Formats: sequence, C-alpha cells, structure tokens
Amino acid sequence: MHSFPAPALELVEKMRLAAKDDPARAIAFQGAPGANSHRAVMEYAPDALPLPCFSFAEALDAVKEGRAGCAMIPIENSQAGRVADIHFLLPESGLSIVGEYFMPIHHALMALGDGPFEAAYSHVHALGQSRHYLAERNIVPLSHADTAGAAAYVKELGDPAIAAIAPAIAADLYDLKIIDRRVEDTEDNTTRFVVLAKQALDPASLNGDQAMTTFVFEVNNVPAALYKALGCFATNGVNMTKLESYQKGASFAATMFYSDIVGAPGDPAVDRALEELAFHTKEVRMLGSYRSARERG
Repeated sequence: MHSFPAPALELVEKMRLAAKDDPARAIAFQGAPGANSHRAVMEYAPDALPLPCFSFAEALDAVKEGRAGCAMIPIENSQAGRVADIHFLLPESGLSIVGEYFMPIHHALMALGDGPFEAAYSHVHALGQSRHYLAERNIVPLSHADTAGAAAYVKELGDPAIAAIAPAIAADLYDLKIIDRRVEDTEDNTTRFVVLAKQALDPASLNGDQAMTTFVFEVNNVPAALYKALGCFATNGVNMTKLESYQKGASFAATMFYSDIVGAPGDPAVDRALEELAFHTKEVRMLGSYRSARERG
C-alpha cells in the first residue's frame, strides 16, 4: 500500500488544498483523515489545518519543504512501547521538538454490516492494544498502514464480514456503523505525541515552566561508558525519564541512545550534566527543549 484507500482520497485532497493556502497553520500528521494522529492535532491546536500524510517521513518532509508549519508525530504508547522508525527519523530530519501532547486512546469496532466478523483491519499497534477483544470473538487481526485508513479500506472493500478498529470519528467520515466502543484491552491506553518544527525553541523562553529536553548520544567504545554517561545526570540531580537504545547502521558496533531529561540548557544542573556527558560520548545531538505536558517525577 503506497496511497490512501479511495474513500479517503477526497478528504485528503480537500485538507491538502486548505493547508496549501495557509501552510503556517498546517500541522502534518501520518495517517488518513480520522486517524488518532488527526484527532491529536485537533485537540492540541483546534484552529490548525490538519495535513494528512501517508508516512512519517512524508509528514516530516512537509515541514522541511514549508508545506506545514509543524508536524505531530506519535513517539510512544503506554501499551505498545515506542513507535517504530521514529528514533531513526527524528535525528536525521533536522527538525526540533517544540512540544508534546498525551492523548488517551480509545478504539471502536466499525463495519458496514452488523456481524459476525471474520477479520478486522487496523494499524499494528491498535491490533495489539485490542488483541484480547479480538481473540475472544475469533476475529482475525489484519494489519493496515493506519487506523483510519483501515476504516476507509473496509468501506472500499464493501464486505460486511470485514471490520476495522479505528477512532470513532472515522466511522462518521467513512459512513460505517460503530459496532462496539472502547475495544482497547486497558483503560489507561495513552499515546505521547511530539510536535516538530524547523525552528527550535529558545530554552530561555521556558523559564518558570517545567521543561523537557530530548537528545540522542553515542557513547565511547570503552568499558562502562554508558554507566559513566548516566552518572553525569545522577551526580547533578537531573532526572532522566527515558533512555532507549537503537543500532546505528548495520555494523551492530555503534549504539545510539535516545533520552529525555527534566530541565533545559540554561539550568546550571543541566548544563553541568551535558558538559560532563561530552567527555564520555562520541556524539551528542540535541533534538529540542520544550514545555512538559505532564508532570514527571
């Protein structure tokens, strides 16, 4: 699949034309209209012009090329963990994180018919977040590029025995029946989104607000290098709320670490920690400082 299903294309074109007329107000997102990322854009910035993109890379390119003022990208989910590809795309995008948003995720089962259903299409994360619900009903999970795209695809298929799992707004957009609401397996299913723009926020503008800073780093290839790197934050009292590793290239000899810390450059403790980190790393790349949307610690 390299494009949106036919029922989504008309909506996509309308939204792209609106964004073209006022790109500064446009927020690019991955997915078809009605996706969770679409919903997140409208909740985060109700006056924005949502710009649907087929892939994460396309959403980031829309910002780099000036077709959107920023992009809103899911980075992690409380059930499914980190979103694939994002840790590779963000550092190479040249964009900066300027905000974050936490959104409760609620899935609905929707279809043309009333059931029973043989299978349900959705994004792989939504299928994983609803796996017990599907298994109990002997509904086969089938992967699609995104949740709302799955709803549009079910509309296009025209098969009443095939359902989709998507946000409830997708049923309205694609004229499907909502068979069941809240089909996610846990009530606290939450996705964290980050907002990316060409221009980074000046850390000084965050004074008085709880800030987060995100960066990636590669440690020196010596024993206990990671231990020493983490000690920079521990000894300076800087709270590290996230640390994830991923491979750099195909050699499996260079590991990058993606990290979130509480605070921002300009805070003496953060400045000391980052200065010390430079001694234990080959590379440190800042991805942005921004206001925290949720209390940490």
